[in-house]
Amino acid sequence: MQSACMDTEYEDFDLDGLTYNDQDLIPAIIQDSTDGAVLMMAWMDREALLRTLLTGDVWFYSRSRSRMWRKGETSGNTLHALEVRYDCDSDALLLSCRIEGDKMACHTGERSCFYRSIPMKGDMRGE
Repeated sequence: MQSACMDTEYEDFDLDGLTYNDQDLIPAIIQDSTDGAVLMMAWMDREALLRTLLTGDVWFYSRSRSRMWRKGETSGNTLHALEVRYDCDSDALLLSCRIEGDKMACHTGERSCFYRSIPMKGDMRGE
C-alpha cells in the first residue's frame, strides 16, 4: 500500500518500527486535545502517518476507497494533530487533535463516532 507520492523520510522516528497489519495499516484513535474525548478511529498507512507528522493535518487510509484522505476534505471538520503516541505493542496510534469547523468528527453529524452504547448487565464496577 505504500505510495511513491511521498518521497520524504521522517528522520525523527522509524515509522517501519511500528507494527502494521497484513494490509500495511495501523489503527489510529483520535482524541480531542481539549477534553480527552475519544472522537473516532480510522486506519493509517505509512504514508498517511508520514503526511500527518510532516503537515499536522490528519490523513487516513480508506479501505473502502483504497486511497488516502484528509479528515475534513469534504465536511470541513478538519483535524490538526498536536501529538502522536503509540502503544506498548507498537500496533496502535493515539492522536491528540484539535478539531476545527463544526467540531463534528463523525460523518453522521455527531461530535464523536462513539455516540452509541451497548447496555451492560449488572454492576461491573466491582463496588
